[in-house]
Amino acid sequence: MDGCSVLPMVTMISIMTGLMGSGVTVSKQRPSQSQLTEGPHAPQLRAKRGWIWNQLFVEEEDPTPKIIGQLKSNYDTGDFTIRYILTGEGAGEVFTIDEYSGEIHTLKGLDREEKAFYVLRAQAIDRRTDQPVEPESEFIIKVQDINDNAPQFINEPYVSSIPEMSPVGTTVVQVTATDADDPMFGNNAKLIYSIVQGEPYFSVEPKTGIIVTSWPNMDRETSEKYLVVVQVKDMLGFTGGYSATTTVTITLTDVNDNGPMFQHNLYTFGIAESAPVGTTVGRVMAKDADVGVNAIMNYSLVGLEENATFRVQTDPVTQEGIVTLAKPLDYESKKRFAITIEATNDYVDTQFLSIHESSDRTKLTILVTDVDEPPIFSAPYYEWKVLENVPVGTEVGTVYAKDTDAANNSIRYSITKGTELKKAFKIDPNDGTVSVAKPLDRETAAWQNLTVTAKEMKENQLSSSVSVFIKVLDINDNIPTLSRDYRPYVCEGTQAGEVIQIISAVDADEPVEGHHFYFSMVPDKHINPNFTIRDNQDNTAGILTRRSTFTRHDRTMYHLPVVTVDSGSPALSSTSTLTISICACQPAGHCPTGGVEALALSMVVSMQVLLGLSVCFVLLVVLSLLMLAIWRHRKLQQQKLAAQELDAEDYSEKVLHYAETNSAEDATCPIQPVPLRPHPRRRERGLRREEVAASIRMSLRHSHLIGPEDEVFQQFIMDRLAEADSDPYAPPFDCLHTYTFEGTGSLSGSLSSLESLTFDPCMDQPRDPGPCFLRLTPWQGTVDDETSF
Repeated sequence: MDGCSVLPMVTMISIMTGLMGSGVTVSKQRPSQSQLTEGPHAPQLRAKRGWIWNQLFVEEEDPTPKIIGQLKSNYDTGDFTIRYILTGEGAGEVFTIDEYSGEIHTLKGLDREEKAFYVLRAQAIDRRTDQPVEPESEFIIKVQDINDNAPQFINEPYVSSIPEMSPVGTTVVQVTATDADDPMFGNNAKLIYSIVQGEPYFSVEPKTGIIVTSWPNMDRETSEKYLVVVQVKDMLGFTGGYSATTTVTITLTDVNDNGPMFQHNLYTFGIAESAPVGTTVGRVMAKDADVGVNAIMNYSLVGLEENATFRVQTDPVTQEGIVTLAKPLDYESKKRFAITIEATNDYVDTQFLSIHESSDRTKLTILVTDVDEPPIFSAPYYEWKVLENVPVGTEVGTVYAKDTDAANNSIRYSITKGTELKKAFKIDPNDGTVSVAKPLDRETAAWQNLTVTAKEMKENQLSSSVSVFIKVLDINDNIPTLSRDYRPYVCEGTQAGEVIQIISAVDADEPVEGHHFYFSMVPDKHINPNFTIRDNQDNTAGILTRRSTFTRHDRTMYHLPVVTVDSGSPALSSTSTLTISICACQPAGHCPTGGVEALALSMVVSMQVLLGLSVCFVLLVVLSLLMLAIWRHRKLQQQKLAAQELDAEDYSEKVLHYAETNSAEDATCPIQPVPLRPHPRRRERGLRREEVAASIRMSLRHSHLIGPEDEVFQQFIMDRLAEADSDPYAPPFDCLHTYTFEGTGSLSGSLSSLESLTFDPCMDQPRDPGPCFLRLTPWQGTVDDETSF
């Protein structure tokens, strides 16, 4: 170490020692290399510069500007060559610095509660070079506290509760106050608590603010709520401090320290002997000074007899004991009841109340008053049984009623309501014996419900009624029958031994052990070669085939008698005949719609339908002929007049064309024009009525068997066309011959040209239907429809 660096180090040590001894703060920051080389003593290469200033503190709430400290660099020789600069929190607003002396001044009063200290930075600048002679240093100005804030309670309002009878020292609640002053500076924020109101029942711990009980066995029933005023002071309660108060609401909660107590030692009630069960006799009340669950009580009756005749229960709202009637009363048997009622707390806390103190008793007298009562039956209802085949006059049972009053009037019985207005049974009015009045049938009514009335013959003629239930017992008087109308069928490919139908039976009877039916064939010398019956022993049977050669061509249906026997005693039986049809089934074995059933139905009704349609058709033809005759007569008159005017002038030939241009088939099938014929001479009609009738009979006979390709249909069309073309009596008018055939399979068997595939006048051979089918070249003139059907 050379001599140039020893002197600055010695100087720095001595300055720091002096500052630490005098309480002066010294900056520990090192100047940068540029700061060392740029200062006025740069060639000396000083490694450290020291700041010198007094301890900086300022008291709050002092509005007078004053000097609070001074900043000074050890390079300051007093020639004002150093300029001091102050920056940071409050610089220029709260604090200012004398740039020549380094003195720091306050500009306004400070509030420690608003800001407790300020962090500032100071610089020392050489005025000649405008370069810092010291590194920028940071320092703190502290604001000293004064007692300028009063304590305040937090978390207000204070509400608390404790059980009554709590021991002394029980903690109630803790109150808390705060002071904005500095707790680390003097006694400004040191608080102490005291009771202003609430003694001697409560006290407060001075330092913690915890309120405790100070009075033993406080009773809620005496005083339920307390208002305690607590005061807090700062400065430990010394003179010159601030204070504040708060109110604490303390409620005593209830404990079960009181038992129930009746207000009266005796209660008296009256009730009529006719009162129904459940009638309220009266109410009793035991008071309990407690509240809530501690005041809930239960009432009970003391004594077995009274407990059976009467009941008592607690009203949950009023806590009263409600005495009700538990069973009917009889004035003639007992006129007075003496009852003891006990009220007991539902919840007992033995810490405050003994078992003996938790209940109380009172006496209750109930007087029964006499009432003229109606007769009373010996039973609430009667239930009897009787066989359905018993003869008329058989006794079923007897009802009995008695007048329980002292008069004991005689009784008359009658059936006032029952099945079929009491016709099935009758009753002896004197002794109440019920007997059968007409034959019974269990299948019609299995139960007979009667209402029997007993009426007093004297006094007020009071009456009462009772229900009588009569069960009609079953006997085996109904034959078994099949459960439904079975329609079995056999597919043509069915093999021998296959089940074609499962059958079951029903019986209107109701045996005790349930139904059991037996199925069999009708006894015969010969065995049925086609079918057999197999009893499944479960009230069902199967119909089985015995051969495999069933065809519709041989036979369409078979009849199979089935014998059904029940298990009654004596056993009854019935015979039902099943109609088994032969069907051309689908591959899955299903008989298609219109198969067996349609065939059977058509065989039954086809003759009737055809007969009806034939009659309608004949009537229609007759009417048509009559109208045709009238129209023809008028037409002949018109033709005579036209013949005189024309004088045998021939009609010019004109051609009318009919074609459908939208059909491709018309291009290959052109319609040939037909010339008009001259009007022929009048002569008799060539078509006889016998031929028309024969044609109609032929149509009816074959209509349901022919189709568009059938020869009969084609021949019929050709014959009608030939007749129309060769009829010399038809006038030379346009005519359209229309023949109707509704198609094959129709029950009516009518004819129609629609949908027929028989004749094409364009190609003279059968073909598919199209726009060229049966086109006729019409005659020019008025339409003549005399040959249309």
